[in-house]
Amino acid sequence: MRFIYSLILTIAFIALLPYFIYQAVFNRKYLSNLRERLGLLPRSLNGETGSDLRPAIWIHAVSVGETLAAKPLIAALRARFPRYRLIISTTTATGQSVARSRVAEADGFCYFPFDWKFAVRRALEAIRPQIVILMESELWLNFLSECEARRIPALVANGRISDRSFARSQKFGFFLRRLYALVTRFAMQSRVDAERAIALGAPAERVVVSGNLKFEIGDASESPKIVEAARSLDESLALSSAPLIIAGSTTEGEEEIVIAAFEQLRKENDFERVRLLIAPRHPERFDAVERLLKSSQLNYARRSSLGRDCKAAAVILLDTVGELAALYRFASVVFVGGSLVPKGGHNILEPALYARPIIVGPHMENFREIAREFLNRGALVQLRGADHQQLARELRDLLGDKDRAERLGSNARAAIDENRGATARTVEIVSELLS
Repeated sequence: MRFIYSLILTIAFIALLPYFIYQAVFNRKYLSNLRERLGLLPRSLNGETGSDLRPAIWIHAVSVGETLAAKPLIAALRARFPRYRLIISTTTATGQSVARSRVAEADGFCYFPFDWKFAVRRALEAIRPQIVILMESELWLNFLSECEARRIPALVANGRISDRSFARSQKFGFFLRRLYALVTRFAMQSRVDAERAIALGAPAERVVVSGNLKFEIGDASESPKIVEAARSLDESLALSSAPLIIAGSTTEGEEEIVIAAFEQLRKENDFERVRLLIAPRHPERFDAVERLLKSSQLNYARRSSLGRDCKAAAVILLDTVGELAALYRFASVVFVGGSLVPKGGHNILEPALYARPIIVGPHMENFREIAREFLNRGALVQLRGADHQQLARELRDLLGDKDRAERLGSNARAAIDENRGATARTVEIVSELLS
């Protein structure tokens, strides 16, 4: 099965090679991390010949969301296991950027290897981990097989299985049973996620419900570095000078709706001073969003310009990575993207940490349990469709009704405070597996 899997993986890579070449040439993607994706990691990560010979814990987070969810766990691991090196890997460039800028407790960073045996073996030989922690749902057959061969325990932390993934995965029962059998322990976000893991082939005795690590976000949010970054950005962009709407982690098909809703809002007398900060989820879309703003009647500026125009602009395009979370504190209302279109939604906990009123669209499948918890607590406004008039109406109501906005925000913060504990439970599992 591993041979067939590796053959299919290689054929798929060859088929996609023209796309990778195009992205490398025109968007400067992939080339900078190719060596690491082939398992050729920096010498500084080498657990045998490098300068730091302490044993290692390898934490893998796919992209930005998983990296931010792992942050409180990494801080707790540093406190509990001070003699271990903590190595963080990601798959995406944005995840790598956020990890390097916001995870101060880590001893090293790298990209996750392609799931070919030679690349996986090189990476494992370099890091020599005592345990591998895979965030949420990132499972690869060759990687897990090589871990099993080396008796390296593999823990799925903050595990989740979305509605769409569960339906799709049921078609590959034989493969999934073999894959899940290679995982030493599953620490799942909810009872539903645990039941789905067992249904897909995870041995029931290896599955526990640990809670959602993303609720632990407040543990590391107010570091002096983040506070200073927020203060500096407020000075540069004048974010606290007027009511501010933040549209965070927006995806293709959403910016048009957000801009149309904002234009409608600004035409009303009571909301002429309201400003919008729009933060696309993917850096390669910054230019596309700028073209949308150019075609509108709105005065805008890119954050990277940091000129005088930024303070006066009605719209700020946040064309940087890793700064959005620090800016939520300045928002009067927050819209969280990936939810107006069927992308599964994005993390609503970062604005909730600052007790901000939050609006999302109808698609929150990737944050199913969190969204349900927030809705049950009266801590979230969820739109029924992708309609700019409906979004404009909710923005108007929240900006005009301070009592309602404050109630939504305080309920959101309470949802975080009352759902803690996943980090401590996950650290105990790590301790058990290491011993």
